Order: sequence, then structure tokens, then C-alpha cells
Amino acid sequence: MKILIASRNRGKIRELDRLLSAYITGTKIELLSLDDVGFEGEIEENGTSFQENALIKARAGAEFSGLVTVADDSGLAVDALGGAPGIYSARYAGEGHDDEANNRLLLENLRGVADRSAAYVCAMACVFPDSSPLAGDPLVTVGTVKGEILCSPRGEGGFGYDPLFWFDPYGKTFAEIDQDEKNAVSHRGEAVKQLGILLSRRIDEAKEKLWRKYEI
Repeated sequence: MKILIASRNRGKIRELDRLLSAYITGTKIELLSLDDVGFEGEIEENGTSFQENALIKARAGAEFSGLVTVADDSGLAVDALGGAPGIYSARYAGEGHDDEANNRLLLENLRGVADRSAAYVCAMACVFPDSSPLAGDPLVTVGTVKGEILCSPRGEGGFGYDPLFWFDPYGKTFAEIDQDEKNAVSHRGEAVKQLGILLSRRIDEAKEKLWRKYEI
């Protein structure tokens, strides 16, 4: 079964392949990127929430390719900033700025703020073309992990806001833990887990309908 991941990030696709395969058993899946199906240009993410942006990307991919399409949108939500940077996490400091600039701006905006609670949020969406045996309502899941924003970065690993994101159960920032530890508790890991369970159920239901249709 071919599934389009509405992304060009090969690292993300490898991670999703490993995570989804753990929940989708009995069906061989092959994950494709936007480049694999010849999708050019960018998908405009003009939603107002992580869920809306994930659905926008998944619908665009499914319409273009005719394949079941999975997309995600994620970011950091800081309570004292009203949920910012939120859906603008990747471009918090402006277009063309890097993770370091985003982290600097976040620290500036939290200067003197006592409540530094925050959460990483990831929304996953799966859209099914009308021609697919799995056709039906989209699947949407959300994973979150709660933490706090430190006053200065710690750790060399991870990306994004990981050097500032303190995860108390581990007593470390997300930049100080290895990838397996992070996947076990991360917002993306939780969202993918939920999606994998729902998608596996959808596949099993489709197989059952097909079996009944041709049962003699």
C-alpha cells in the first residue's frame, strides 16, 4: 500500500515509516515523498491551527496524487504568550531566520516572566481519495508533551526549541536526550501512534468489506 507523506523531509519520512510500521501490521506500506510523486512548489499553510494546516497539506497531496496522504504540523505553544509561537513556530523570528534566532526572540519575549510552562504540539492528518478502498472521513490526531522554557539553552542535540524545552520527567532538555528517548514521549510520537492505530483499523475494516463482497 502506497502512502504519500506531504513532505520533502527524508528524515521525517524514515521516522514515520518506522513508527507507522509498528502499528500497521499485516499490510506492507511504502511511504512516498512529494518529490517522489512529482509535486512541485509549496503548499500554502493558511490555517489557523495545527489541525487545519495538517489537513490542508494532506488534502493537497491526496488531490494531486490520488494516494492516501498523511501530513503533520507541529510547534511550540507557550502559555504566558497566549499559545505563541504556535503555528508560526518555524518562522517566529521572521522568514529566513534560523532556530537560533527563534530561540533568542522567545527568550526576549519571556524576559521577567515567571510562568514558563509550555507544550510541544503535533497534529497529524490522513486524507483518503474517493477512489481509495479506504475512502471516508479524514483521520486527525493530536499529540502533546508538556514542559517549561529555560532561561538559556542547554544541549547540542535536537532542533527547533529543543535546547530551551525542559522535560521534567527526564530532568533534561529535549536537546540533551537521545532520539529514542525523545520518540518515546514526544508530541509527534504520540500523534503518530494514535494515527497508526486508527489507520490500521480503517485498513482492517476495508479488508473485511472486500472479503464479504467476494465471499461465496
